[in-house]
Amino acid sequence: MHYGWVVVWITFVAVLIAAGIRSITGVILIPLEQEFDWSRSSISFAFAINLILYGISGPFIAAGLERLGVRKIMAYSMVLLVIGLITSLYMTHIWQLHLIWGVIIGLGSGVFLSVLSANIATIWFEEKRGMVLGLLMAATAAGQMVFLPLLSFLTEEFSWRVGMTVFIGLGLLITPIIFIWMKDHPRDKGLLPYGATKEEVKNETKKNPISSAFEVLWIGMRSVPFWLLSGSFFICGLSTAGLLGTHFIPASTHHGIPEVHAASIFAFMGVFNIIGTMIAGWLSDRFDNRWLLFWFYGLRGLSLLVLPYALQMQSYVMLIAFAVFYGLDWIATVPPTVRLAADFFGKINGPIIYGWVFAAHQIGSGVAAYLGGYFYEVFHSYTITFLSAGVLCIVATLFVLIIKKQATIIPQDPSVTVSK
Repeated sequence: MHYGWVVVWITFVAVLIAAGIRSITGVILIPLEQEFDWSRSSISFAFAINLILYGISGPFIAAGLERLGVRKIMAYSMVLLVIGLITSLYMTHIWQLHLIWGVIIGLGSGVFLSVLSANIATIWFEEKRGMVLGLLMAATAAGQMVFLPLLSFLTEEFSWRVGMTVFIGLGLLITPIIFIWMKDHPRDKGLLPYGATKEEVKNETKKNPISSAFEVLWIGMRSVPFWLLSGSFFICGLSTAGLLGTHFIPASTHHGIPEVHAASIFAFMGVFNIIGTMIAGWLSDRFDNRWLLFWFYGLRGLSLLVLPYALQMQSYVMLIAFAVFYGLDWIATVPPTVRLAADFFGKINGPIIYGWVFAAHQIGSGVAAYLGGYFYEVFHSYTITFLSAGVLCIVATLFVLIIKKQATIIPQDPSVTVSK
């Protein structure tokens, strides 16, 4: 077996745990509101900081993975997540929630929940890259599927602190595994990337990761595909993690659906999320990625337009249908977007460009997380939030179709620009 598969499965488990930690936000929002008498918008603001910060850190993490190595950054970030969870058990003020869940866990999560997967798929695999990327992105969905019903049950029966303790143990378990068995590059095992037939040129960079990230950003800002990918991914984040990841369970309980039932529906959504992401990775290796994104955004938009009516009717049939329909393309947009970034900006710059595009995704997530709580306080309803997100998804379909198939190609040397 090629050692790349060992790297993939270690990464899969680490991402699974990090995604589970991120899924806590949807479960603890109401308990924090009840225990500390904090407003929903102030709690949502902490989660918005989290989403934006781990998105903005993406390009710097992508450059850091190239400069400092995957193993060290993964291990240190998991330790940071464990520290954040331990300190959150003792918080009593809203500023502590903003610091711990906004900054500490936001930075720790930033390593695992997108950019890392792109790096592993690009560096370790010449063939099956789309499939590997789909598998690793599916770990994000699997995190919510595996842990969310358990977290919801523990929170209702005992306390939200008990759920966090579970992840402290998991984080402590995976950290030494990362230190011992994770490898930075196929060269570390004397191998070529999976499917490669010749030795690639060893490109050792001595540049500071921060300066490298900004250099590649400047390259991207001078190209139309960068802005179109960023705009569509902003809407992607606004309509997924920041919106449903934070507010689906509170919105369900607002309409009289028990929290455990809502968490189970959300977890059921995760099953189809895994299926959809794997299929999207397979399709991204074979079809025009622009048209894949067109269908993914369009179908997501239609499902969000239906969601408010399913909640108002308390129809479990409609909600299950929504979970299937929406779940199939929650993270399915990621493999085509990563492939387009690599196609337009090259194998070296592509992951860093994707880091900046993912930053736009997380800014959208943060906007949705905060505005969802704010609009709830103003209108005492989530209807306008869900409908607005659905309309914006339809707008995103236009963004991805505008991208030209033959576009400006950015070479590996950031100082040179060539047009094709």
